[in-house]
Amino acid sequence: MSDKAMISLSNGLQMPQIGLGTWLSKPNEVKNAVTHALKSGYRHIDCAKVYGNQGEVADGIEASGVKREDIFITSKLWNTWHHPSKVAEGLEDTLKELKTTYLDLYLIHFPVSFAWPESPKASESDLLFPLAEDGVHVKLDLQTSIVDTWKEMVKLLNTGKVKAIGVSNFEIEHLEAIFKATGVAPTVNQIERHPLCLQTDLVNYCNSKNIHVTAYSPLGNNLVGETKIVDYPEVKEIAAKLSKQSGETVDPAQVLIAWGAVGGISVIPKSSVQRFSFLNSGLSGIMLMLFH
Repeated sequence: MSDKAMISLSNGLQMPQIGLGTWLSKPNEVKNAVTHALKSGYRHIDCAKVYGNQGEVADGIEASGVKREDIFITSKLWNTWHHPSKVAEGLEDTLKELKTTYLDLYLIHFPVSFAWPESPKASESDLLFPLAEDGVHVKLDLQTSIVDTWKEMVKLLNTGKVKAIGVSNFEIEHLEAIFKATGVAPTVNQIERHPLCLQTDLVNYCNSKNIHVTAYSPLGNNLVGETKIVDYPEVKEIAAKLSKQSGETVDPAQVLIAWGAVGGISVIPKSSVQRFSFLNSGLSGIMLMLFH
């Protein structure tokens, strides 16, 4: 692994604090992004079945020349594979797409189960978002609980194919339910977190239970079409102040990523190529200027 900032998970596994997010990455750009990131020093790549680009991620890793054992790869079990009979199958599918024999971290993507398509010839779209009889809404699997799925995730630890297991988008009640049923807490809860989505109670709860928090969308979730956080005058003002203080250019995105990493939280921004090298070398300095 790289000698950059590392996080110790509850099982002793070391995870790089800054990772490359691959959600909403444009088709045919993921390979280059992963390759550039790894060549710039990144050693943590965050993936998911539903992103539809794990094959490109694998190609990018191969093109980088960085050894598999030097990379921390996270992926996620999608909702359609929640039934106990499908969890191991979901992992195998992801391993095949990523061209690897193991994952460093495997997460349940959401605390909701989708029904497995009845047709044996279901398309990829039908597998990811199986439609109900009305042809509009997603068909849910109301018989499979998150406890059922978590029990199967725990079993994966004995296969040698995952080093750690965790969850994503889980609220406190979800976390309490799976721990009460199994006695096994997730090592990580990956959640949306940025200045407009603090989730303070959830973060505090996770910290109290030694569940590491990873923040996705640290630059803000811009799906709603509102002003991007990087364009907020307050954020731009802080970036300008830090640039003057340091004598080097600090942009708003760098400020938000440094803010997100405070308290040992890991962050997985989807970064542009030109920002890769900074994110590895300049984070600590900006954090010091921001909060000391």
